Amino acid sequence: MVAVALATMAAACGAAPAASGSGGDHLAVVAAENFWGSIAAQLGGTKVTVRSIVANPETDPHSYEPTPTDAIAVAEARMVVYNGVGYDPWVQKLLGADPERGRVELDVGAVVGVRPGANPHRWYSPTDVGRVIDAITAGYRHALPKEATYFDQRRAHFVSSGLARYRSLLAAVRARYAGTPVGASESVFVPMAEALGLRVLTPASFLDAVSEGAEPTAGAKAESDSQIRRRSIRVYVFNRQNSTPDVQAEVHEAQAAGVPVTAVTETLVPAAATFQAWQVGQLEDLQAALARATGR
Repeated sequence: MVAVALATMAAACGAAPAASGSGGDHLAVVAAENFWGSIAAQLGGTKVTVRSIVANPETDPHSYEPTPTDAIAVAEARMVVYNGVGYDPWVQKLLGADPERGRVELDVGAVVGVRPGANPHRWYSPTDVGRVIDAITAGYRHALPKEATYFDQRRAHFVSSGLARYRSLLAAVRARYAGTPVGASESVFVPMAEALGLRVLTPASFLDAVSEGAEPTAGAKAESDSQIRRRSIRVYVFNRQNSTPDVQAEVHEAQAAGVPVTAVTETLVPAAATFQAWQVGQLEDLQAALARATGR
């Protein structure tokens, strides 16, 4: 087993025999979630085959139960990419059930230096996405060293062209709207808000409770509701894939108060979208909501 993390990349990239499920010039890759799977597929090109396990927009990644087919896919993969940070603990169980010397195991939380208990939604952090891109490329170079130049070229093209609109929107929204107070239904949006310089006023306990499937405290709900009614927030952002009764009530309150509402999702929507197309669509919607709210 070769565990890939940013701090230990040099040690991880020593010689290792090929694992089952991959030919000499082709790599079988499993991604626990399709947002990482999309990136992995684009970086790997024709040299990899990527299977994403959590890909159905109706599936809650937090409570996903792997199937026997999932276990076989992980056992046969030569590289496994998973989020970590307590988000997908079932992956580590599958890896532990079938340890394979030579398999690259990329734990995103380890790559970006975020431990369990912190916000696990690292795919909404542009900085962390960049680190994962580098780590996946390094994993590919390790697994198929003869194709290192190919993977370097794929990475360069993805960063410069594939993510161009994503990066330009991030810069544009931050330049125009940094400091704007916003509300959110849960913590999935927080890393993106931080990258954009937006101020999330919703109580952290409310965000975390909804994200983890728990009931927010009465005090947290009252504070969040008050922020909406008083229009202390300019835009309300909710996770469309986790619209609990509390969240639905807040969406209705925001609409009644004239606070623009926009949505994000936890996994790719549609499921066949690329990571960047999905993110660009959400950023454009957010940009439009901020423009309506501020007149800028």
